[in-house]
Amino acid sequence: MQARRLPAARGTYWLFEGFRLFRRNPPFITALTLFYLMLVQSVAMLLPGIGSILLPLILPAMTLIVANGCRLVDEGLRPSKDSLLRGLTGTEGNPAAMLRLGGLQLAGAVLLVAISTALGDGIDPFSGMESVPNPPSIGMESTQPDSTAGDSATPPPSESTSSAEAKAANHEAASLNALLRLMLLAAPLIIAFWFAPFLTGWDRVSPMKALFFSTVASWRNWRALGMFSLGVIVMAGIVPGFILLAISQISGVALSTALVALRMLLIFFVAPVLTASIYVSYRDIFHPTVDENA
Repeated sequence: MQARRLPAARGTYWLFEGFRLFRRNPPFITALTLFYLMLVQSVAMLLPGIGSILLPLILPAMTLIVANGCRLVDEGLRPSKDSLLRGLTGTEGNPAAMLRLGGLQLAGAVLLVAISTALGDGIDPFSGMESVPNPPSIGMESTQPDSTAGDSATPPPSESTSSAEAKAANHEAASLNALLRLMLLAAPLIIAFWFAPFLTGWDRVSPMKALFFSTVASWRNWRALGMFSLGVIVMAGIVPGFILLAISQISGVALSTALVALRMLLIFFVAPVLTASIYVSYRDIFHPTVDENA
């Protein structure tokens, strides 16, 4: 399995090519992306406990189904059940290998959680402010003054408020550090599984070799992937953030409406474009169909 080494600018090309692919059939690619997102959310929320185990097992297959849709649009073919399940069923299918790949992803997720928990001192990076204790209520224990207590028995409200704010700030900082640490720890897992579903499902590469080839291809193209990641951050994070900031300065009342509109934009436009771009990155590295100098 040969992986091309591409320049950094190719990462930007993947985003533009993903947009071009999305524009060829927006309803179809959007529907596939929504199916993926809704299924992930449903499994995680409706099956507590089981969902965290089931989700990594089926993610490679779900990823391949969405990529099959992008491939059909790219090749100008009509979608069908067999074509959407390519690599999973039929004579060309490899369902057992895809399930083993899911098992490897589950093992990686368990290892990631274990390492993150061991390094995080029990801090949940997604807990936010929920675990911060509420500030003590001043003067609620008794409506009568305690003559035996000194002036230092009840701290002034300002000191209690400052203490609560300090605890909240410390907790937010700890949660942010835990989240950043989790993202860094997850990076090798993301790289290993970036191309693995395509290699196993379409190219019939064994799961362990698929993880190896995906890691090697990502390392050979770290500049392009870095540029791609930067483009994703700008498109899905920085630009919406600036829009919200500008709207909040103009009219705070319209902020909630703008937030809903931006969420719809991320779901119905940004997410499908990124989905198509990931397929383009695989095609460009392993099965080029365009001029390398394009």
